[in-house]
Amino acid sequence: MKVLIINHFPLVGSGSGTYTRNIAVHLQKKGHDVCIVLPENTTDYEKIHGIKAFPVFFKHEEDIEGMLPFNFPCFTTHPRSTMTFYDMTDDEIDMYLSAFEDVITQAVAEFEPDIIHGQHIWLLSWLAIKTGIPYVVTAHGTDLMGYKKGERFRKYAKETASGAKRIITISNDNNALVSELFPDSASKAIFMQNGYDTDRFYPAPISNEQIEKEFGIKLKKKLVLFVGKLADFKGVDIFIEAIRLYEEKYPDEIVTLIAGAGELEATLKKQAKDANLDSLHFLGHLDSRQLRELYSSVDVSVFPSRREPFGLVVIEALACGSLVIGTNQGGHIDIVNDEVGTLVPVEDAPALAEAIHKEIYHPDRVARGKAAAKYALENYAQGSLMDTLINIYQIQ
Repeated sequence: MKVLIINHFPLVGSGSGTYTRNIAVHLQKKGHDVCIVLPENTTDYEKIHGIKAFPVFFKHEEDIEGMLPFNFPCFTTHPRSTMTFYDMTDDEIDMYLSAFEDVITQAVAEFEPDIIHGQHIWLLSWLAIKTGIPYVVTAHGTDLMGYKKGERFRKYAKETASGAKRIITISNDNNALVSELFPDSASKAIFMQNGYDTDRFYPAPISNEQIEKEFGIKLKKKLVLFVGKLADFKGVDIFIEAIRLYEEKYPDEIVTLIAGAGELEATLKKQAKDANLDSLHFLGHLDSRQLRELYSSVDVSVFPSRREPFGLVVIEALACGSLVIGTNQGGHIDIVNDEVGTLVPVEDAPALAEAIHKEIYHPDRVARGKAAAKYALENYAQGSLMDTLINIYQIQ
């Protein structure tokens, strides 16, 4: 089978980008041909051996021939762009659609796909309609948030949902929201959770000395980690308040790391500075090797989202043997159970602080960490999910 994947984001820096990379690699391992259409703002972008990419270039740090005169838009934020779809002028939307239509037309002519797999019920998946080729679309959740927020884009989303063979939803919450927003297409929704790349995420702990040397920090007794976008829906401000509470109650015990970038970075750093959180360190965007080693070495990973469509970072943390704390909503409910972590109410900093302290001093923490890695491998390894995805492609 020849699969053309279209995404609104690069292969790194977003959940859907990681999803695209993962399914592309594993489709190729299954003997299928794949190519990808995606935005980029650098010529030094991540490439997958044996898979042709058709990039549309956007303005950033390089002067790239033919680039669009603005950075690629996001629903919230990206490590390499804070431009959002809602910031776009009508002219910029037209330029965006025109550039991608040209590249998709070229990809279809050269690759001759059997199926198109669009990421997000949004603009680029809408362009798949024009090709006349059957397509499925994955609703990643930020597109559903975008549907509520950006009225200008609803016509594209509605037509995308209407024309799709199937709409893949990545959590039960996500599935319910698709049915609510696109009732005429609800029968097309099919629930299939994301998987993680077992070649990138597995237990690989490093010593405290290595962590201190690489990141320039001084560790204490325990280490707590957040990974994700520095955007409102991720709830990092609530996490910082929880840090203030546990540092006040349990001084000189815990060092906290925040890995990620985004539009709220300056605001969150000011919040931390105003609270005098000397044991909190912002690490910026990290690569998969750094994340693997940190997940494998910390005492707990924390994901305090206000709303989380799925939570791929939760799966990646578990795969490395990290216990997790999430909020009791969205995709977290499908993933986190008492054997591998804890769920707390949304926007409840005291409950979050207490759960963190309880988890890092849990008497069975080591055994629970081993169980977490086994649980992720048995339930979320991308390779084991591919037959389900291929069957979805083949539905008539």
